Formats: sequence, structure tokens, C-alpha cells
Amino acid sequence: MLRLLRLLLLLLLLPPPGSPEPPGLARLSPGAPPQAPDLLYADGLRAYAAGAWAPAVALLREALRSQAALGRARRDCGARCAAEPGAALPAVLLDAPDSGPGPAQGAWERLLLRAALRRAECLTQCGVQRLGPGGAARLRVGSALRDAFRRREPYNYLQRAYYQLKKLDLAAAAAHTFFVANPTHLQMREDMAKYRRMSRVRPQSFRDLETPPYWAAYDDGLELLGRQEAGLALPRLEEALQESLAQVESCRAGCEGPEEQQREEEEEEGTGGQGGLYETIAGHWIRVLQCRQRCVGDAATRPGRSFPVPDFLPSQLRRLHEAHAQVGNLSQAMENVLSVLLFYPEDEAAKKALNQYQAQLGEPRPGLGPREDIRQFILRSLGEKRQLYYAMEHLGTSFKDPDSWTPAAVIPEALREKLREDQEKRPWDHEPPQPKPLTHWKDVLLLEGVTLTQDARQLNGSERAVLDGLLTPAECGLLLQLAKDAAEAGARSGYRGRRSPHTPHERFEGLTVLKAAQLARAGAVGSQGAKLLLEVSERVRTLTQAYFSPERPLHLSFTHLVCRSAIEGEQEQRMDLSHPVHADNCVLDPDTGECWREPPAYTYRDYSGLLYLNDDFHGGDLFFTEPNALTVTAQVRPRCGRLVAFSSGGENPHGVWAVTRGRRCALALWHTWAPEHREQEWTEAKELLKEPEEEEEEEEEEEEMPSRDPSPEPPSRRLQRVQDRVGKPPRVREEL
Repeated sequence: MLRLLRLLLLLLLLPPPGSPEPPGLARLSPGAPPQAPDLLYADGLRAYAAGAWAPAVALLREALRSQAALGRARRDCGARCAAEPGAALPAVLLDAPDSGPGPAQGAWERLLLRAALRRAECLTQCGVQRLGPGGAARLRVGSALRDAFRRREPYNYLQRAYYQLKKLDLAAAAAHTFFVANPTHLQMREDMAKYRRMSRVRPQSFRDLETPPYWAAYDDGLELLGRQEAGLALPRLEEALQESLAQVESCRAGCEGPEEQQREEEEEEGTGGQGGLYETIAGHWIRVLQCRQRCVGDAATRPGRSFPVPDFLPSQLRRLHEAHAQVGNLSQAMENVLSVLLFYPEDEAAKKALNQYQAQLGEPRPGLGPREDIRQFILRSLGEKRQLYYAMEHLGTSFKDPDSWTPAAVIPEALREKLREDQEKRPWDHEPPQPKPLTHWKDVLLLEGVTLTQDARQLNGSERAVLDGLLTPAECGLLLQLAKDAAEAGARSGYRGRRSPHTPHERFEGLTVLKAAQLARAGAVGSQGAKLLLEVSERVRTLTQAYFSPERPLHLSFTHLVCRSAIEGEQEQRMDLSHPVHADNCVLDPDTGECWREPPAYTYRDYSGLLYLNDDFHGGDLFFTEPNALTVTAQVRPRCGRLVAFSSGGENPHGVWAVTRGRRCALALWHTWAPEHREQEWTEAKELLKEPEEEEEEEEEEEEMPSRDPSPEPPSRRLQRVQDRVGKPPRVREEL
């Protein structure tokens, strides 16, 4: 009954048909306290599965609003209660436990517990005022739902629902928002391409509705600095720094949320329950401190990226002091360079700049010092690090310091040697592995039975190689037959030729390892070819690792059997490419020669490979260029069993000449150092092919919409049943 009333209420809140939609996902019920996000999300998925698009939009938007309101309330209440008289923790308790004599015996307990009780009372009352009866406890959210919101899964459902409601601009915005945080989601990548081809979707609709605003200010500031417009860059850079610090504070407030949010990390952090009152208090406090220390890294990590921007706060301060100096604001320049020196006291460039500013200012300025916000940030962070290292030394907990600027004096001497040894065990965390001499590669290649045809020097670049002999003619024929059989089975598999996303003059077919395994299980293709596809991809991975990264494991991140066919009658006077010049893990800007490692590029890719299956076609050669995307530096002709392998970054821009006759087939593979981006479908395909007798009645595979209908596919037509209280929400199936 409660859900029915909620659904009716939200339906009343929907605008009437034909009314303009507010820009973005606006708040639906102003002034109303947020409702339970997990129930709203579950009800939204049920409405979506039933094809009730308008209720689905209302419920999903309200779930997003409630989740955001819950976070804001916790942050605001935390800040308000920290400022309440008598609620602050005693200063003597905020330093390391061995920092000196404290209050009389037993007095510290009274001080601590009194402050904790007053803070708890304040937080409880504030939660009730902001969130309604029951406060934050009523809206406690499980880890599965937090992960779903972190991955922005509601926007995947929203984009389809908006499309059905003919609200294409909002559908594009929701799709873009999901894609920014999930750049590996190939179905959404195709959906985005379809939206861009729709004449009714405006370019400005492709906006991110979730990314914190400081990233826009940060990027604008960097761009203006690059154009030597320091005066215009300064307010944007200052805004970026202030908003970055505010984001860190918001994250820190979240670290003080319900203890269940921390329990999932107990085993990983080594801070699980240890028994008595004081052990439990210490364990929870350590988890809060560990969470707080990760907040700068979280704020420095762009959506969809695996790693933070290095030295995020110090680098902003460096740009600020340089920009202030360029416009003549020497006092502010000194303030910011002194702040840099708080992080790195021995930074030679900062010390040189400081001496220069002091000389230009002339007379000493006694009151001039580092920024107060940065000074307070560092003092607080160092105090927390001392406590964490103390717990690490005396309680056996673990702590991986995320900051490179932590002074050695903060780390207990007994721990320094151990930490140094741990760092030496994984040297690639800081430096890429050094290339081995060519004799080593020859030994490896002889063992693999392949030959090195061209190395990086012969290809006029770096980290490039052409290797022959990876496939026999019979194996090439088997994989070509697999591609042909899969294409003929396209009516029920979703695999069928369509116009290439890169050129209208070619037809494109792509087959993943999982789709091949599914077709083999269904009897549509031969299992021998599907198994060979798996075996060959692992063969390429092993060789690529041996050649480029022998000291560091490489993982397959995606495997794709791709065929491009020239469309007869459309090749005369053709001027375009089969695949335009690009880099595989960054967005190439030919005008500046820069390659930005950020979405929509697949930023986690480290090495790429193309294993060719045939050469009976015209055109289709791979070529490498300079960063300007114009000057060709090397060209490779496909042939059966030839592998072109190279690093995926901006050092290897590449493209494919037009296929003007015939059909060109190749196995495209991408590899990553990051195990979290390992290709899960490869493992699923292996299991599927290993046990073909375990047949289950499958629902009909979701098919792509006809090419004449450019609408995106729904995230899934087979949603799992959602429990009343979400345990683990259904994930959107990635249809490739």
C-alpha cells in the first residue's frame, strides 16, 4: 500500500503530456523530505521492466534526488555539529597517542565520551530536522545500491525511458552521464553514436549531469593558461581549488556515516572487530581515518578513470602561483608558492620561484605566509597519518598512504624499512618497466614459434612491433569461417552487417568471444572455431606480455573479431578512411598534438594488437602517423597470422586505409595492466564452451533495432526480480 501511494504521488508530480521538461534531472518534489532511495530505485526498475516509462522516470529521478539529499544532509549536519560548543573532540586526543602527557588519569575518558555523546545528540536531531522522522537511520542504504549509484546505473535506465517518451535531449543527457562513468560499456557507446546522428538531438544535450563542477573549472583554467590568458584563468583555477577542497570535506563527512559502510573494508584494511569496548572504538576510528585519507584521491579521480590526477592539490597551487606572477599579483603568488612548499619543502622549482618573488617585492612582508586553508588541511592530514601509523605499528592494522608528500618523520622508524621493501617489490607502480635487449626478445620469439618482422626502429616509432607466424593458414580459415557463420546467424544473434560507424562506404561485423560461445552452444557456429578464438586471444596476450611487459602482468580487456566489407558501387572517388586516425587510450587532438587520457577514451588500455586473418582485399592497410594525424610514419599490410602490437597511448596514433574491394577480417585485442578491467566475458565464454551439456532454456536474445530505426537498445529486457529491500540491484547487461 505504501508503494502504491508513493507511485500515485509521483505520477501526480509528472508534467502533463506536451509540457516542457526542465533542463537536466530537476528535483520533483521541492521541500519534501527524501524517501528511501533503495525502495524508490527498486520500484523504478519494476516500472521500467513493465514498460511504464513515465512512472519509471519519476521513480528513478526521485531515487537520485533522495540519494543526493541524504549525502548533503550528512555533510551539512556533520559541519554544523562539529561547530557546536562542547561537541568538539578534545585537542589532546587528536594527536598521536604517544605525543606527550595528557589529562589526569581517567579524565580523558570523560572528555572523550562527553564530546562523543554531545556530537551524537546533535547529529541525531539534525538528521530528524533535515530528513524527517527516523533521520538517517530510516534511509540507510546498502552497499549494493551505493555501488549502483556510483556506477550511475539509474541513468542507463533513464536514457531508454526518456527515449520512449520522445524526450530525446534528456535521453542523450542521461546516456552521456552514464557513459562518462562507464567508458567500457560498448552498448552505450553505440547508443551515443545513434543519438549524435539524430537531427532532433542538440549538441549541447550531451552533458554530464553528475560530474562535480570543479572539473569544468579545472579544465577551463588549464585551457586558458595554455593560451597564455592568465588573467582569465585565475578565477577558474581558484574556483577549482576551493571546490576541490569542498569535495574533500564532503567525502570526509561521508566517512562518518553508519558503521555498516565501513564493515565491508575491515578484512581488506585489517581493522576488523577485536572484542572489547576500546578495541571496537579504536577499530571504527581507524576505519574513519583511513577513509578520510582516501578522500583527496577520490576527489582527484575523474569519473570513469581508475587513477587520480597525480599531486592534485599541489599541482593546482603551482599553476595558481604561476598565473598570479604572470599578472603581477606577487603577494598572492608568494602565498601559493609557500603553500606548495608545505607539501614539498625541498621543491627546487618552488624555492627558486619564492626567491624570485621576494626579490621583486623588495622589502620583507612579515605577515605573508601560506594559504590558511592549505595550512589547516596539511596539519589535520598529518595528525591523522600519525594516528594511522601508530595503529599500524602497535595494533597491527594496515595503511597505504595515498600521498607522496608525507614527511619521513611522520612514519615510525620501525616501519620505514618495511614500507621501502614493499615499494621495491612493485617498481612499476612508479616507473614503467625498462625494455629488455633485443636478444631477449629473440629468445622469447623462438619459443613461441613466431618471427619478428619489424621492430619499433624499423616502424619509425616507439613500442611497436610486427610479428608473423601466430596463425597457420588452417587456423585463419577456421576463424574466417566462424565470422561467416556468425554473420549468417545474425537474424537471431544480433550479429549482422551494418554500415560502419566510421564510414558509410563499408559494412561492419563484430563478434565477441562470449557471443561466439553462445552461438556455438546454440549450434549456429562450430564450437571448434569459438574455442580457437579463445585460444588465439590468449596466445596474443602471452606474446604481447613477453615482448612489451615481461616484468608486469598484462590482462585481456577486450577481444573483438571484426570484418569490414567494401560496399559495391560506393568506392569511386572515395576520400575517407576505413578507421580515422586515433589513439586507443586517449583523445587525440591533432591541432595541438596532445592526447588527453580521459573519457570517452578507454583510458585503462595499455597495449593494443591486431591479428590479421586474410589479405584477399584491396586497401585496408594499417598506418601510424605523427601526433598531427597527417604525417604517415609507417604502414603495415595485413596477411594471415600477422600481429601488429603497440602501446595504446598518444605515442602511437594509427588509422586504417579504406577497404575498396573485398572483406578484411582481423582480431582486435586490447590489454591492460589493471586487473579490475580484465575481460569478464572471456571467462564466461570459456566456462560456456567447457560444459556444453549444461543446457538451460534461454530467453530470446535481445536484438538490435533495424538500422533504419536509430533508437538505442534498452539496457535489458530480462531484469531480475528486485526484492522489497534491495540486496543487489539488477545490473544492466552489456550487449555488444
